[in-house]
Amino acid sequence: MPKQGSQQLIDTAAALLTEDSRLLSGYRGQPVKLRRHLSAAAAAFRKKGISSDLPQSISGLWRADLFLGSPDADRWVGTTVKINRADLQGDRGLRVAVVPASEGRSDKIYKDDRRNLVVCPLPYDGSFVETFYKAWEVVTQFLAADAQVPKEVALSRPPARTVARYLADRREFPVTDVIDALAPLSQPELLVTEPSSADIILSGGRSRTVETASVLAPTPLIP
Repeated sequence: MPKQGSQQLIDTAAALLTEDSRLLSGYRGQPVKLRRHLSAAAAAFRKKGISSDLPQSISGLWRADLFLGSPDADRWVGTTVKINRADLQGDRGLRVAVVPASEGRSDKIYKDDRRNLVVCPLPYDGSFVETFYKAWEVVTQFLAADAQVPKEVALSRPPARTVARYLADRREFPVTDVIDALAPLSQPELLVTEPSSADIILSGGRSRTVETASVLAPTPLIP
């Protein structure tokens, strides 16, 4: 979901970056060194970009939700993640957008020239986005039922009710302990990234094939 409230960059990105890590912004000129601007990006986020100390060429980096790139090449791109494609907003320093594909619609990568973003729709049918929404449904209904197993009409699918039952059985424990206890039942392979080629549809109907980033390196922004 889009980040809200008071959040800050954690140390994950800083640990992966070097002093020579460059941010590719899509504009002419020498790419800036990313690591030295992480603190300024976090401060700008808290102020919604007002009086930002970020260089003009990456003044919108505070909108980034994560960085995509590879430690081998040491090149990174600011990435915005939106649950609603209509909320996409381009800015200086942002280069990639990750959005859910619409059900039954194409998930091809394309270039949004107006926002200067390469838009990467996450596959929907039987894939990541559908799995995400099913999980979100369980959590939402579970909370609405005061951390009890919801009525069958609220969660009609047996697998969803099983997950809700796992949570309800542990309702007296701290949330972090519950997460740790259920981790062995998770599917970490859903988060594994691999190098692959992707077709990008350019303006005018032209297309080209590019190598996608093989490493997902979050800045991540958390509460």
